[in-house]
This record gives sequence, structure tokens and C-alpha cells, in this order.
Amino acid sequence: MKKFLISVTSVLLLLVSNASFADEFSDGLSAIQQAWAVANYEQEGKAQVEAFDELLSNTESFQNNYADSAEAWVWKGIVESSYAGARGGLGALTLAKAAKTSFEQALKINASALAGSAYTSLGTLYHKVPGWPIGFGSDKKAKEMLTKALEINPDGIDANYFYGEFLFDDGKYEEAEKYLLAAKAAAPRPMRPLADKYRHQEIEALMAKLNKKLKK
Repeated sequence: MKKFLISVTSVLLLLVSNASFADEFSDGLSAIQQAWAVANYEQEGKAQVEAFDELLSNTESFQNNYADSAEAWVWKGIVESSYAGARGGLGALTLAKAAKTSFEQALKINASALAGSAYTSLGTLYHKVPGWPIGFGSDKKAKEMLTKALEINPDGIDANYFYGEFLFDDGKYEEAEKYLLAAKAAAPRPMRPLADKYRHQEIEALMAKLNKKLKK
């Protein structure tokens, strides 16, 4: 009986420890997501660059603490790529390359993590970065990554929005409309209300441009 009680106690302590670890990870990831939304949408100019610089430092520490987590690598890549866009210049390409590495590492660990966000983000990166000889951008790679993201998360707001944006930029307006409407109809993300708010603004802005192209 004594051995049984010791065994049960050990199991309970392990469960409590695992729950605490999960809570710490979830809280840390949520903090990064919220800080990213503020930096990306509510800051501009020098203030935005400084916000991303601090956030990248915090995200790198988080990723180092959870090196086997695909989610941590995904968000490191998202912060790096967003920082690249805010910073511009020669330093932007270095950050974009770092983001590519982060997303690729996330895919190696768990391609389905965060509903395939590594595919969505990597595809967007391939779409936005200039091609050879300046950068590694590739529309072929972008389409491959973005369609894989949609296979994993066909109803997701980001997966549909970024593929719709890709199609719009490629001049495929009627096809783009389908995905933008799907993004608009996506279910809200309870833990990311700020990101959803601004993503919907981006959807509406792109839909307005699209309607002009379609002469609606």
C-alpha cells in the first residue's frame, strides 16, 4: 500500500508539473502574440522598429527555452519577418533569411502546428521577398507553401487572406475573391481579438481594390 501511495503521489506531482509547464508556455506564447499585434498594427516609424527589436529579443529567449516547440519557432519567424518589413533596407533581407530558417525549423518539428502557420508565413515570405539575385523570393514556392497551409486549415482567416492576396497580386482576381470571402467569414480567434480586428481591416481594404478590378 505504501509503495502504491508513493507511486500515485509521483504521478500527481508529474501531472501538476506538466500542467504548470503548459501554462507557462501558453502564457508566454500569448504575450508574444499580443505584443506582435500592437507592434505590427499600432506602432509606426521609429517606435515600431524599437518595439520589434525588443519583441525579437523576448521571442528569441522564449524560443531558446522551448527549442523543441514548433510554435515557438513559428512565432520567432513571424517576429523576424514583420521586423524585416518595418526596418527595411539591407538589414531587412538578413531578418527575412532568419525568418525563413525559423519557419523551416518549425516545419521539421511539426508542420501542422498552429494550424499550419509555418506554411502560411513561409509562403507569404516567398511572395514578399524579392527574387534572385537580390533575395530568395519565388512565386512558385509561395504558391506551394500557401496551398499546403490551406490543406491543413481550409477555413482559417490567415491562410485564406494571404493566398487571396497572392492571387490578387498575380492578377487572378476572381479566384482571389473566393479566398478573401472565406477569410472574411472565418471564425474569430478568441485569444487573438486585436489581430483579428486588424486582419479584417486588411481584408476589407483588399476587397475594395479587388472590386475595382472586377468593376463591382
